[in-house]
Amino acid sequence: MKIGINATCYDDRPTGATQRFKGVYRELFKRLRNTEFVVFEPHDCNISAWFDNYENLSFRPTPFSSRRRTRKLLRGLSFWPNILRRERCDVFEAFNLPLISSPKSRTLLTIQDIRYISHPRSSLEGYISRLVLDRAVAKCDLIITVSFSMRDEILALYPTVPISVVHNGVDIDCVQVISSADLSTVRHSYNLPNDFVLSVGHLEPRKNYRNLVTAIARLRESRRDVHLVIVGNDHGDLPAVQRHIHSLGVALDITILNGLSDFEVSCMYRLCRLFVFPSSYEGFGIPILEAMLARCPMVLSDIAVFKEITQGRGAYFKHDEPDSIAAAIDGVITSNGECERLVQYGIERVKDFTFVKVSRVLEEVYRSLA
Repeated sequence: MKIGINATCYDDRPTGATQRFKGVYRELFKRLRNTEFVVFEPHDCNISAWFDNYENLSFRPTPFSSRRRTRKLLRGLSFWPNILRRERCDVFEAFNLPLISSPKSRTLLTIQDIRYISHPRSSLEGYISRLVLDRAVAKCDLIITVSFSMRDEILALYPTVPISVVHNGVDIDCVQVISSADLSTVRHSYNLPNDFVLSVGHLEPRKNYRNLVTAIARLRESRRDVHLVIVGNDHGDLPAVQRHIHSLGVALDITILNGLSDFEVSCMYRLCRLFVFPSSYEGFGIPILEAMLARCPMVLSDIAVFKEITQGRGAYFKHDEPDSIAAAIDGVITSNGECERLVQYGIERVKDFTFVKVSRVLEEVYRSLA
């Protein structure tokens, strides 16, 4: 079997989708030694550098940028038919929309989430996104998504579409060795307090940081000294979050950091007292796995996918109620027993999301198409 992978949407930015692609497919290329893989890469990212050299793996350069979707679509009208006809793949997999399908092979589409439909920034965005997804669903042979919660959301729109679940994962065999000196360096580099709660994720409305900021203000009002550190790049919501921080008078209680390396983020998980994930919408939630791997207690919004990942055994709050967020934070950081329970649960649960296990599930998906 020959599998073509349209990886032209990936670049070196640290996203959950990129982490999943690197980890899962690294294992898959090793496991399926008798399957030929051809990876199509964008001109602005050397994806081949992410993987070891395997005899069954080759890369094809394309003229596409990883970011410019409209230009990519227009230029692809002439590029893809010719190259797909020449490569003669049995399966062609894509990871972004608009979908490029292969008329001569089975087409797979991996979907992380459908937030532009369920949580659009405007009615026009929602309308266009739905049209694009409708067309993609009609053209693909199988959808792969990253959680059962996401599967149910897609099936609510397209009840008859074939769909498989392949979770996101984490590499538990390559836990970074972090010394006390490393932690001290990071703490002093970013002027971090000795005791803080951490949230990780780009600053966009669905991450729900404004309600989290309000919760910190409520804790301050009740004389709870809680410092919040948010690690994430701006995806449009940073100015609104900053205004909200200043309007509540909690600027000294909140630190926002961006541009950190993966190693520095790993240090943050180990330095914090508690991880809090307040999102109102996610397709999965890789920071949950990262916090588990770092043996960090956490409190989570009560959305379905977070309860799926943690099997309903975590500590939760209502994401749209700042008082509920504040109570959950306070309830865990003041209970050593609850912290220990959450840490011990995470140590065992994260073993279910290794890249090795996830790649086995994806392997079965491919074999079902043979």
